[in-house]
Amino acid sequence: MGIIKLADLIRTEAPGAVSRKEIGDYSGKVIALDTSIVVNQFRAAVPSLQLSPLLGLFFRTLTFLEHDIKPVFVFDGKPPVQKRAVLEKRAQNAGWNSSYHSNTVSNKTQELLRLLELMGVPCIRASADGEALCAHLVRCGLADAVASEDMDTLPFGGTTLLRQLNAKRDSEVTEYSLPKLLETLQLTQKEFVDLCILLGCDYCDKIPGLGPSRALKLIQKHRCIEKVVHNINRKTHPVPLGWQYPAARRLFLDEPQTQTPSLSWKDLNEEGIVQFLCFEKHVKEERVRKRMENFRQTLTKRRREREADEKAGRTRQLRLDECFRVTRRRASEDAMGSSSRKRAKTK
Repeated sequence: MGIIKLADLIRTEAPGAVSRKEIGDYSGKVIALDTSIVVNQFRAAVPSLQLSPLLGLFFRTLTFLEHDIKPVFVFDGKPPVQKRAVLEKRAQNAGWNSSYHSNTVSNKTQELLRLLELMGVPCIRASADGEALCAHLVRCGLADAVASEDMDTLPFGGTTLLRQLNAKRDSEVTEYSLPKLLETLQLTQKEFVDLCILLGCDYCDKIPGLGPSRALKLIQKHRCIEKVVHNINRKTHPVPLGWQYPAARRLFLDEPQTQTPSLSWKDLNEEGIVQFLCFEKHVKEERVRKRMENFRQTLTKRRREREADEKAGRTRQLRLDECFRVTRRRASEDAMGSSSRKRAKTK
């Protein structure tokens, strides 16, 4: 779930904190990925195919590497007790077994870890929620951005959040800037966390009937939940009994209990990947080898172009339109605006 209607609130109240990018814009960047979100996307896309998460992760990781993106896959640890009800409800709705009570790594997760190790990309298991560790990696300078569909990354303090970062060529990435958001809303990080709790999060109940715009105005005026509670109509907005918002606030603001990891990337273990995917998981060998051959050719082409440029002592000069990239959505909007202006001139 993430934070209820936070994306909508940002779009209306702080549009300058949102930008549209393409996957190529993140070349050379280290991206921390909330692996549970990625896996659930593949699982939901083809629920009948048991290998869907493995194959999806294989193809998507190669696409990231082809774009010179350095992925770091972060796995959830044991979730906090405050998230128990949400996780069990999600598992029930999806028909999955809840793993809340288990602190062991499932067989499916072990398979994902094995595949990513063979692909040479770093994997980290968080002590609790993966989003918190992803945000921590960005704050301490080990990653440039977090890729996740959940908006929790922002209250956890992740300065740059990427949504829709996937392997589709026509996909447009939505980038959220936390510093720009806080500046526009005139909030501190702690006040922003309180706003997110009022909107509705995974860690506690919310005040019924309190909409996003109203919640924002209350936080901007009173600056904390404690004062908001004393300045609302309890009949129209009843405060939940035993409301656990202080615990939720601590989860967002406290640093993850983990050692700072050392990140490194290695070459593909192609024969190891074939052994695992093809001979153990029975994926067609031709499919796997062909994709890795295309990957190898892409890297070779890029290396030759770089060597040729260095030998010639030149760097490619960007065109003006490349400096101000026009994405598909903005191009469409510009075209519509141009057509409107033309019609106006002919009247």
